[in-house]
Amino acid sequence: MTLWDDILANLIYIEAIVLVAVAIILERLIARYIKRVSKRKEWPPHVTNGLVLIFRLFIILGAVAMIMRIGGVPPDWLVAYSALGGAAIGFASTRTLGNFIAGLFVFVTRPFQVNDYVRVDNVEGIVEEITFNYTKILTRGNTLVFLSNLKILDQTVVNYKYQGGKSRLYCYTFELAFDHSLSTSQLEKTFDEVIERYIEKLPRKPEYTMLSIGAFARNYVFYLYVKQPQDIFKVHPEFVKEVVKAWDSAKGK
Repeated sequence: MTLWDDILANLIYIEAIVLVAVAIILERLIARYIKRVSKRKEWPPHVTNGLVLIFRLFIILGAVAMIMRIGGVPPDWLVAYSALGGAAIGFASTRTLGNFIAGLFVFVTRPFQVNDYVRVDNVEGIVEEITFNYTKILTRGNTLVFLSNLKILDQTVVNYKYQGGKSRLYCYTFELAFDHSLSTSQLEKTFDEVIERYIEKLPRKPEYTMLSIGAFARNYVFYLYVKQPQDIFKVHPEFVKEVVKAWDSAKGK
């Protein structure tokens, strides 16, 4: 081995060491930046850790590829191994990766937050936790439903958080249909009687409006305002029961 060969070999080692040092410094800077932004934006810990992990993996893969190139590994081998590794990872984790990206999208766009009362497709309840893969919703039956974030992006999401005032309230809306056995004034009088009993119980007076009228029924939409989403579980069925009871009583007179 000539002196020139020794110098080239040492240069390869030096380049590899410099590359590793640059990768480490870059990883530290990016991790520090993400944590700083996370603290300012008040991101959950799992979001911060996940983003740090993603960038760390990208840096490691890039550094390994550069070191292999410096070490003289043929480009064809790099392409072949990269394609094979990418195909294996993609085949094994397509759905997981999709859920992960969807989780980031849900977190950034914020259609709902933890403790919000929401309806996603036919699932309704309180958001207990938002992870990268799943959103956990506590239903009225006191059971947890795990919805994949990928599915959430394909569904209509209804958030019952009230946007019309300074105080944090939830406005739960629901529809009820009534036949024509009572006139409109008689029917709405029964609503008003029930609402009067809830003025002191709720932070805001319940409201209603006629949504539509048909040959067999009149459809009304009701608005119940609560401070805590858990109150919807209790107030809604009680209110409906009292409205139906008042309606039956008025028909019997």
